[in-house]
Amino acid sequence: MEINQSQLAAIRHHTGPMMVLAGPGSGKTLVITRRVQHLIEEYGAAPSNVLVITFTKAAAEEMKERFHRLTGSKHHGISFGTFHSVFFTILKYAYGYNASNIIRDDQRYAFIKEIIHKLSLEVEDEKEYSEEILSEISLVKGERLDLEHYYSINCSDDNFKKIYRAYENKLADSNLIDFDDMLVLCFELLSARPDILSLWQNKFQYILIDEFQDINKIQYDVIRLLAKPLNNLFIVGDDDQAIYRFRGARPEIMLHFGDDYPDSKRIELTNNYRCAGKIVQCASALIKNNAKRYGKEIRSAVALSGEVAIRSFENLKAQNLSVVGEILKYNKSGIDFSQIAVLFRTNIQPRALVEKMMEYNIPFQMRDRIPNLYEHWISQDIIAYIRLAMGERERRYFLQIANRPNRYINREALKESQIDFLNLRKFYGDKDWMLDRIDRLEYDLNLIKTMNPYGALTYIRKGVGYEGFIEEYARVRNLKSEELIEVLDELSESAKGYDTFTAWFLHMDEYKEELKVKAKEAREMGGSRVTLATMHSSKGLEYQVVFIVDANEGITPYRKAILEADMEEERRLFYVAVTRAKEYLHIYASKERYGKELTLSRFVGEMLVDRDTLTPGTLVEHKTYGKGSIKTNQDGKITIYFEEKAVYKTMNLDYCIQNRLLTLLAN
Repeated sequence: MEINQSQLAAIRHHTGPMMVLAGPGSGKTLVITRRVQHLIEEYGAAPSNVLVITFTKAAAEEMKERFHRLTGSKHHGISFGTFHSVFFTILKYAYGYNASNIIRDDQRYAFIKEIIHKLSLEVEDEKEYSEEILSEISLVKGERLDLEHYYSINCSDDNFKKIYRAYENKLADSNLIDFDDMLVLCFELLSARPDILSLWQNKFQYILIDEFQDINKIQYDVIRLLAKPLNNLFIVGDDDQAIYRFRGARPEIMLHFGDDYPDSKRIELTNNYRCAGKIVQCASALIKNNAKRYGKEIRSAVALSGEVAIRSFENLKAQNLSVVGEILKYNKSGIDFSQIAVLFRTNIQPRALVEKMMEYNIPFQMRDRIPNLYEHWISQDIIAYIRLAMGERERRYFLQIANRPNRYINREALKESQIDFLNLRKFYGDKDWMLDRIDRLEYDLNLIKTMNPYGALTYIRKGVGYEGFIEEYARVRNLKSEELIEVLDELSESAKGYDTFTAWFLHMDEYKEELKVKAKEAREMGGSRVTLATMHSSKGLEYQVVFIVDANEGITPYRKAILEADMEEERRLFYVAVTRAKEYLHIYASKERYGKELTLSRFVGEMLVDRDTLTPGTLVEHKTYGKGSIKTNQDGKITIYFEEKAVYKTMNLDYCIQNRLLTLLAN
């Protein structure tokens, strides 16, 4: 690839801080590797004084390989690594740590599991709960937050403090540190020991950081210490692709880099060598709706114009059928399966699509762990109800649903391996109110037995009161009940296709086994496969054809996005998804899901109307009012004059754009 003027300016930068804003497909890896080469060969920097930091081990290895291919492996001694590997090296020299001092993932989960049991906390999905708690512990450490003034998002504040302290005690007792401790301990060491800090400052005289928009507070604090006093800090990233706030990343650090380093220089890499013209045009129109960003004009450097197809389907089934049909067409036309990706907002979405791809024997691989819906604890509760209704009497099924909703049935009443309703009544013989509850449970099970799977699930949700239990559970756990209800909705959707419980259960077993087979094939056999990925895990990848599915309000942007900062992150995430496509981009939405009406994502409307073009004199067409032209009134508000009706109309511009009410006409 020929080096353009912006890239060249970044490569030739010598000393002092510089920020390189590198848009999608702009050649940032080329710039970093070439700049390292330039520092050594043109400016005489010692390779051992150069530090290149990436966010993943794989990215560090790739950067190192690219550099050695570029230079013929003649320069050695450069430090390529992640934040954690670099900071751990510093700790090794100071404290004598080695790999055995780093806690393994399975140990972390074992610690949390043990703590949960000791505190007698009732949780439904232990693994999911542990993941959420560990993520929260990481956030507290990464932000260097005061535990006493921290408000937990996964449990009561008191319980979180107990878990946090118990976890820290177990680490200390085991002489272990986790990945977040590497950052915290390194910051504390360098802050307290000027002599040690000076050694590493002399060692790392040139620091280059990739994907800088993903940096968190503690990482930045350490880097600022290391970069002094030379401040030869060369950061590369794209504020428009900052999508990891939920992991503790702080994109505002990049936005305020110029405030921290007033003498810093800034270069924008605005040529997109990946995406065709129409895709870049739509992506640019979308991201301009974010207020907190560096303004930049991305241009496509690809000769192809590309194709952006937006379709709205009656339901999820029709959407998935179209995805499968289009994939087969593309493959028949000569596009390899490996050049096709289907992207979605959350990993619970693709269950029906996965089943459809299995049905049509389309090879696929999943970049994320796609959870098996039927193994979710909520699904297991529903299955337990149905199995009891079918006549099974195993104790485990009773224990699972006895108090969901709460019937106040004591575990002492369920001691036998096979539960008998007669013995259950005997246990509560002197409590008429409990007998009424037991009678009602038996009545419900007998009724469920006569239904088909969909009818049974609806009755368990509404008639038995399971949905009420879910809402109460969510309230106690500080969760959004909508997310748990969505599991029930997805399960109901699956049940619709089956007349008997036996047929539905057989499908569950087959689906589970098929998932294992597909995972094994992708792992062991490789080959050409369609990629299924969340928008988050698609970052950094590119495909000739990309399908973005479920482009609906409440899904993308996700329903949790209430604050403006959240909405801007959702928009950046959609922008990342759009810019994975090199030539063909399909954006699909459904008008209905789980019996509920859906609206098209606001992001689709924003993609089709570039707000920078809505200047006085722009000709537009409104779906209701017909053709008109943009004007501004005395207050500076956008006003549209409609020719046919000869009226002025003050429009809510955001509403018009998001709901695709306006079409731009050629001037």
